[in-house]
Amino acid sequence: MRVEPATTDVKSNLSFFIAKRLFSDKKEAKLESSPAIRIAIISMTLGLVVMILSVAVTSGFQKEVRNKVIGFGSHIQITPPTGNAAYDTQPIAVSDSLLSALRMLPNVRHVQSYATMPALIKANNLAQGVVLKGIDTDFDWTFFRENLTGGDILTISPDSLSSQVVISQNIADKMQLKLGDSFVTYLMSDRIQARKFRIAGIYQTHFSDYDNLFILTDIQQIQRLNNWQLAVTSYQLPVISYQLPTTSDSSVIALRATPRNTYTLVSGLEILVDDYNQLDQTYETMFLNLSGQTDALGNPYYVRSIKQINPMIFAWLDVLDMNVAVILLLMMLVAGFSMISGLLIIILERANMIGILKSMGENDTNIRKIFLHLSVFLMTKGLFWGNLIAVGLCFIQKQFGIFKLDPNVYYLTEAPINLTFSAWALINLGVLLCTLLMLIGPSYLVAKIAPAKTIRFE
Repeated sequence: MRVEPATTDVKSNLSFFIAKRLFSDKKEAKLESSPAIRIAIISMTLGLVVMILSVAVTSGFQKEVRNKVIGFGSHIQITPPTGNAAYDTQPIAVSDSLLSALRMLPNVRHVQSYATMPALIKANNLAQGVVLKGIDTDFDWTFFRENLTGGDILTISPDSLSSQVVISQNIADKMQLKLGDSFVTYLMSDRIQARKFRIAGIYQTHFSDYDNLFILTDIQQIQRLNNWQLAVTSYQLPVISYQLPTTSDSSVIALRATPRNTYTLVSGLEILVDDYNQLDQTYETMFLNLSGQTDALGNPYYVRSIKQINPMIFAWLDVLDMNVAVILLLMMLVAGFSMISGLLIIILERANMIGILKSMGENDTNIRKIFLHLSVFLMTKGLFWGNLIAVGLCFIQKQFGIFKLDPNVYYLTEAPINLTFSAWALINLGVLLCTLLMLIGPSYLVAKIAPAKTIRFE
């Protein structure tokens, strides 16, 4: 009763043992098949290097460009119905209770208010159209602090009006301005108004679409120029009692607005999330809860995610995933066919050994296992060197930024690297499994070899 399992186990171990001896045999280097085997291993190595680098660079590029877009516009925006597409001055009324309700939603990391206004700046007999973006004391400076090239961020206080600004390096170069310089800004509301600002900080993100446009300043500047503070204090409201609709989905939290008589007028709200992968779900939660609701001025809330605000950029980034998929497929096919050719040559050169094993009663299945085990050993060697080279190059590029890029074309000064453990593991596992599956068919060549003819085969 116990003999048959033991015999099966011995045969399985025998296949592994023979494959291991063939792989570790030093005389293997003298065989005629060694160049073909080396080519197969090199193909596996180079294919893995290309795959890992493609995923790391593409993922890094997507992450960096996405972060730049989000840094200027956040993950989700709540604006008037016009969406401030032309950075107009139509406001929405925001209460503290609404801000508190938004902050309580899952995946919401930060909520901040802002106000925008088109303007014309003049300095050194030069002029340029820009957009002043007023920020409040709750502004998240993480993105701009990382991209500062000089000076410091703004210090905003609700008790005083700041005339300092943070401008981009692009605007500073075009207007021949430097840190500490002052310039006159003409703001276009119902009438042209002039304001003098002083440069407190300079940033550069290499995202020219935004670097050429935005100047950060105190939100109170925009509110005063539009008489929004006057509107807030003079606008008396009756007690509002309304409840935002709930949904049957328990994951959606209904926003409840506490009645208030005093509101803040702003161009919109910017919401930052913790997990970008759950952005769509968070957006749907806000959209469902604010759909059909209006602010204190009667304006409906217009909720959009950054993907809707910049659809072309995110569509372009999504296309890169398809390019990477094509590269991965091609590299896997190259590595697989290289290993197939190597396996066929090994089987043909070991025809004598196959005939002897068959004459001793070994079946085709166990003989096939010998060559499949041997193929795994060869693939493992290729994977080892491929990982060593690819991960080493990723580390060097991430630490030293050797490979440079043209920021005018790629928005980045160097090739970005973003290689997660899960992506690295999936690439290795996928290459190993796909290549092994491709080798199963050619391994059936063993069954075509007749012992009587192959024992004398040389």
